[in-house]
Amino acid sequence: MNLECFSAGSSPLHRADVRLKMIGAFLLSVTVALCYSLSAPLLALGVALLLLGSARLPLVKVGRRLLVVNLFTLLFWLTLPFTVPGRTVMEAGPLVVSGAGINLAALITVKTNAIVLIFMALVATSGVTAIGHGLAGLKVPPRFCMLLLFTYRYIFVLQQEYQRLRRAALLRGFRPATTMHTYRTYGNLLGMTLVKSWQRGRRVQQAMELRGFQGRFYVLEGRPLAAADWGLLALLFGAALGVACMELLGAPGGWS
Repeated sequence: MNLECFSAGSSPLHRADVRLKMIGAFLLSVTVALCYSLSAPLLALGVALLLLGSARLPLVKVGRRLLVVNLFTLLFWLTLPFTVPGRTVMEAGPLVVSGAGINLAALITVKTNAIVLIFMALVATSGVTAIGHGLAGLKVPPRFCMLLLFTYRYIFVLQQEYQRLRRAALLRGFRPATTMHTYRTYGNLLGMTLVKSWQRGRRVQQAMELRGFQGRFYVLEGRPLAAADWGLLALLFGAALGVACMELLGAPGGWS
């Protein structure tokens, strides 16, 4: 399990300050999410593709993640064209395809892909630790920052604990099947994983308290913001403003 597969790189987006990248990603994603026409999200998708090219991310890994996302949007294509009322564009027996349903499914698909690509290019190009420190620099509540950092630190430990328990069950002759014994075994595995995680959490808390931990992290000051960082934020703000203007002035387009 690798949650930082895009953070290693030397592109300008990898070197940019994570705080300003998160601000820009937030502005762009909120602007795209509030759009109702199709033209503005298409512009945002173009911006996201430009950012993706600037980040020089491996296209195979990006494609795999987009495949998972679009498997979810496929459900909208299988339901919305047949359930949203509107002008009929096609009939196939009892099924009636409406233009409004196609528009809505396309809008959701474009917006989803645009937002995911924006976060891939801007946020995923920084490590989780850097993101946690960046959130602290943006004055996000310290408890949230600590929760993020601790979750990332110990999710791999809990995965290893679960795999150890599962291997122990397999060595004792357990073979998964569609039986009550299998369901009880997996329930016991999950229960023991929760118990082990609670025990590990208590030990970590006690170890930190013995070392003087008082409920907050003292984040060292990072590098000062450079002109390139402010330039990137200005470009992202301009892109968000362009998407908003197209939404306000452009025609919805598509089938009504």
